[in-house]
Amino acid sequence: MVAFPVLYSFRRCPYAMRARLALAVSGVTCELREVVLRNKPQALLQASPKGTVPVLVDLPGTVIDESLDIMLWALRHQDPQAWLRHDPVTQAQALSLIAQCDGPFKANLDRYKYPQRFPGADASISRDQAARWLHELNALLVEQGYLVDGRVSLADMAIAPFVRQFAQTDRAWFDAQPWPHLSAWLQAFLDSALFEQVMSRFEPWQEGTKGVLFGLNR
Repeated sequence: MVAFPVLYSFRRCPYAMRARLALAVSGVTCELREVVLRNKPQALLQASPKGTVPVLVDLPGTVIDESLDIMLWALRHQDPQAWLRHDPVTQAQALSLIAQCDGPFKANLDRYKYPQRFPGADASISRDQAARWLHELNALLVEQGYLVDGRVSLADMAIAPFVRQFAQTDRAWFDAQPWPHLSAWLQAFLDSALFEQVMSRFEPWQEGTKGVLFGLNR
């Protein structure tokens, strides 16, 4: 049987979501294994003892257990929509925005969405701190339509799953904010065929079985 790289994933995790987005757009096929996080399979823990998703195990057995690295791995194989920029300055801008998302914004998002996990956290303060950065994104979108220039890039697809998670925490509050370009950008992402594809539901993977083929060009 033909072997494919293995992707351990969890449908609702924004980190896993961004990895699936890049794999799907690249057309690089993998064997997707949907994980139940409260009952992590031993194969996942053997591949990456930290036990988080996503984890990609390439055919030579190389393990990639950071979502952005999986995105880059997929797009360096095939990048039909040119999410990666050849211009190093523009690509550096994209990576800088992703670092802001994964750092300060994600820390505030966690304290907003899950304040019970952080003793002393004030959800409203964390929400407002996160929102300041979202206003900055809205300003970028006013100027150029997407986050780094006039078309979709790695930055848009790496960040959108986290903006989605923020918006879902209190959708009425999110929709009431004065960031129409950010709202339109997010809605276009949610309405896209690519998002629909990566949010397909799969049964949890069982040890000793094959996962489902994901990203297969049809």
